[in-house]
Amino acid sequence: MEFQMQNPTSAPHRKRSPGLAHDIVTALTQQILLGQMAPGEKLPSESAIVGEYGVSRTVVREALSKLQAAGLVETRHGVGTFVLERDERQGLHLTHDTAASVRGILELRLGLETQAAALAALRRTDEQLQQMRQALDDYQDSLANNDSAVEPDVRFHRLIAQATGNTYFTDVIYHLGNSVIPRTRINAEERGDVDLMELGRVANLEHEAILKAIRRQDPDAARAAMLLHLSNSLERMTGE
Repeated sequence: MEFQMQNPTSAPHRKRSPGLAHDIVTALTQQILLGQMAPGEKLPSESAIVGEYGVSRTVVREALSKLQAAGLVETRHGVGTFVLERDERQGLHLTHDTAASVRGILELRLGLETQAAALAALRRTDEQLQQMRQALDDYQDSLANNDSAVEPDVRFHRLIAQATGNTYFTDVIYHLGNSVIPRTRINAEERGDVDLMELGRVANLEHEAILKAIRRQDPDAARAAMLLHLSNSLERMTGE
């Protein structure tokens, strides 16, 4: 796969600052967690990243060290740095096939994703905003074709987490996996006659409100829109 990174500046070999390594960590983390870099895939060489970002080798090594600490990559001496296999069974241990477990996950997300939306509004890039827009367009296309909208739904929430620039948000949302979509997690007996397609349509209207707030870079509105979305999801799926 061709490695693509957005160069934050055209100036060569910028002075080192705390944000330079963070830029590289954010770019690589997004590619890994979105599956754009597969487990076992070799990262570009230090020289390639230096040339792409115009930073020193010290900054690149700092970024790779942070990725290793996060468990995303491993460096093999004399060989290179490789993406690690991510085992969703490790770390968070979540069950999500009953109304009670869905309620618990939504309560967790109420605290986590409302703050993520606010930070994303402050920190998102234009490229991340375009990716969120594409996710919701794909979501709407899926609904129109009577297809599952789970993948673009999960992608939208992951993109918000990534736009915070804080890999801890991204990591938790990654571990939650498809359980961030509660309408798919309750078993048929407990779900009863709930119309999942209608729930998906309503949820996407709420997504649009979140995206508008993030586009305006309004953290309070983004937080409120995410709170409304998740509170409504809790009420829709559990009747509470």
